Amino acid sequence: MGTSDTRGVKIVTIGGGSSYTPELMEGFIKRYHELPIREIWLVDIEEGLEKVEIIGEMARRQWKAAGHDVEIHVTLDRREALPGADFVTTQFRVGLLYARIKDERIPLAHGMLGQETNGAGGMFKAFRTIPVIGQIIADMRELCPDAWLINFTNPSGMVTEAAIRHFGWKRTIGLCNIPVISMMKEPALIGRDADELTFRFAGLNHFHWHKVYDSAGRDLTDEMIEHVNDPDGPFPANIFAAEFPSDLLHAMHLMPCGYHRYYYMADEMLGHCVDDFQANDTRAEHVKEVEDELFELYRDPNLDYKPPQLAERGGAYYSDAACECIAAIYNDKHEHMVVSTQNRGALPDLDPSSIVEVSCLIGAQGAEPIAWGPMPSAEKGWLQVMKAMEELTIQAALTGDYGVAREAFTINPVVAKNPDAIAVLNELLLAHERYLPQFADAIAQLKDQGATVSDPVVQDLMAQGK
Repeated sequence: MGTSDTRGVKIVTIGGGSSYTPELMEGFIKRYHELPIREIWLVDIEEGLEKVEIIGEMARRQWKAAGHDVEIHVTLDRREALPGADFVTTQFRVGLLYARIKDERIPLAHGMLGQETNGAGGMFKAFRTIPVIGQIIADMRELCPDAWLINFTNPSGMVTEAAIRHFGWKRTIGLCNIPVISMMKEPALIGRDADELTFRFAGLNHFHWHKVYDSAGRDLTDEMIEHVNDPDGPFPANIFAAEFPSDLLHAMHLMPCGYHRYYYMADEMLGHCVDDFQANDTRAEHVKEVEDELFELYRDPNLDYKPPQLAERGGAYYSDAACECIAAIYNDKHEHMVVSTQNRGALPDLDPSSIVEVSCLIGAQGAEPIAWGPMPSAEKGWLQVMKAMEELTIQAALTGDYGVAREAFTINPVVAKNPDAIAVLNELLLAHERYLPQFADAIAQLKDQGATVSDPVVQDLMAQGK
């Protein structure tokens, strides 16, 4: 592609009505000098029509304020948007935030974690999302066969693995904001500037570790571990700040990611989530309130910049990471980023074709993983269990096989190993029936057996057709 391309860049964003889109526009605007965008298409579904129209007007105001002549198109037909696209970004949620509320509340009603990427809810998000990614790729294969797919739809690692390994779209990169936040926050914790430090990440999406070095190559990881529980520490604010055991981290000589709390301090994290559930204040319900507030702001015809309230949404910097990734590919920058991509030996403890989240150099050929090497025994074990869970989840999403879905539940470390786990599996299938056609036979059988959903909030959503 390169900077010699004079026709301008065409971007298509699937899920264009997302509350994150103004941050995406901001990221493109500040990189316009190196990424000459000519048109952006915001694609959504019928249920998202009002939001995508609000976002379309907001985006036009942002570009006008920036002084750049970029066409903003809004459509409910992705086949209208895709022809000739250079980059397709994905940031959609099948079932909208109502689906996330179900994903969190049903497991919590049974005393289990419902977190949207790590627990039972995360697996169901994959069940709903992976078939849709397949449909998008089928359209891309026909309409924009040279386009890059930049995915930040969660669970990002599994969605990226399905795109590359199962749907064959090699020009796919998965993104996450968690490494971005770590690299932004950590230098100040030890009194350093960002350009003094080198970071190396390795693992899976929402399950990676990293090390930190200074400009002379000295390992500063243990020094950073001393600040892991600081009030202004290196983790997203939307994850409850249960205190990491520093002796464990020093034994590992690795910095964790915020989501490791759900594994290393599982009981404490579950207890906090159950307390929120009992107060009818799950993370999903809070996010819904924040999103409603954001869209009230976006309606303001005078608003032409990203409002600071977006940082409360939980996914801050996802969109900016997508813009940086696109700019790095377009300009062949060989820039260090942490992305989900094919392993290719970076982590020898996993299959070379597996999708991992590791430090990479991003250029015109995509992501080139930086070798990490073998993991210590405990981390190797964690990785292999989690990758097996991901592979089973993808298989179930593609086939609708109830037994495989149950096996994925069984191997997931944060899903309970008791009869309630089967109740959670069954209730989530019933609650998400509209978005799980591949599980139609299993759902019909559950209905014949008289299975129901127990949580009254979810019952109300289902009665409203949400």
